[in-house]
Amino acid sequence: MRPYDVLIVGSGLYGSVFAQALHRIGKRCLVIDRRSHAGGNIYCTNKEGIDVHSYGPHIFHTSDKDTWDFVNSFVPFNHYVHAPLSVSGDRVYNLPFNMNTFYQLWGLRDPAQVKEKIAEQVRQAGITRPQNLEEQAISLVGTDIYETLIKGYTEKQWGRSCRELPAFIIKRLPVRFTFDNNYFDDCYQGIPIGGYNRLSEALLRGIEVQLNRDFLQERDYFEGLADHIVYTGPIDAFYGYRFGPLAYRSLRFEEELLPIENYQGNTQINYADAAVPFTRIIEHKHFAFGKQPQTVITREYPQTWQPGMEPYYPVNDAHNNKLFTQYRDLADQESHIVFGGRLADYKYYDMHQVIASARVRVRQFIETFYAI
Repeated sequence: MRPYDVLIVGSGLYGSVFAQALHRIGKRCLVIDRRSHAGGNIYCTNKEGIDVHSYGPHIFHTSDKDTWDFVNSFVPFNHYVHAPLSVSGDRVYNLPFNMNTFYQLWGLRDPAQVKEKIAEQVRQAGITRPQNLEEQAISLVGTDIYETLIKGYTEKQWGRSCRELPAFIIKRLPVRFTFDNNYFDDCYQGIPIGGYNRLSEALLRGIEVQLNRDFLQERDYFEGLADHIVYTGPIDAFYGYRFGPLAYRSLRFEEELLPIENYQGNTQINYADAAVPFTRIIEHKHFAFGKQPQTVITREYPQTWQPGMEPYYPVNDAHNNKLFTQYRDLADQESHIVFGGRLADYKYYDMHQVIASARVRVRQFIETFYAI
């Protein structure tokens, strides 16, 4: 008899939700993580009483009440509403694109006039079937907004021309003809009171967690510990990059503790101009409406991913999607290994999506292997 029923590789949201459901029905779980902390990319460090989002800003939002009730059953969430800003030149614009943005750009307050101005710019551009991100963006918001607020930011983020990026990246671009700065349309939105670590700790309570353990470096040992494995790491690494490595974009964070109460007056300010090397500045205390005498800011610099860096954003172009399909075909042949999460699925997930995905998959897993 093996010492554990299930080994979960990765203590991010997918692995933690999976482990919590199995632990609840009495299964022996071991969660391992190659990092020195649990929680994956939602992990926060506390500095001067401020919860700092160590791997970039995470705002929980969903329209699914069941998912919202699920996370709130572990930790209550505050009423934070995400309303970022964007700087271009010496001017500040509201995001997402809404009547505030259009007034700041054109001085127009009439939604009908704004719609007509955008429509005229789209007609002038002559785009009927967008073939890339640039054409898709112009077809949605016209040339002025694309040139002012999208082009420079996006090319910094992805490290290539907008004409080389697939259109689908920006198909969900929020555009509103109301004076509404709430970035998300979802019914529920907030940040865990006390920080995301409280959510991770609650999900993993009572479950054995081993940190600084790399599954791929100790594979033979870990594969012998449990009857089943839940793997949330990079799927190409699991298969030894058999078909070649999948591409990602990575990030570098430059953090600064400042002896002032308020640096920028908002949680997130984007920098749209190509000449500014970072894409945004995050001021973490505003996630929790902090009143501390000091503040912590983080400048975020996108960079090309190389082995050893954190893989943040999958590059879901035709080449990489074809590679992923080959790896996924191998994974589908595994009878006792579950692949899931952002890296194993090679898909960018919002937090509510990865939680919902894990909850569906663990129910299927329990019904398959542990149904009475």
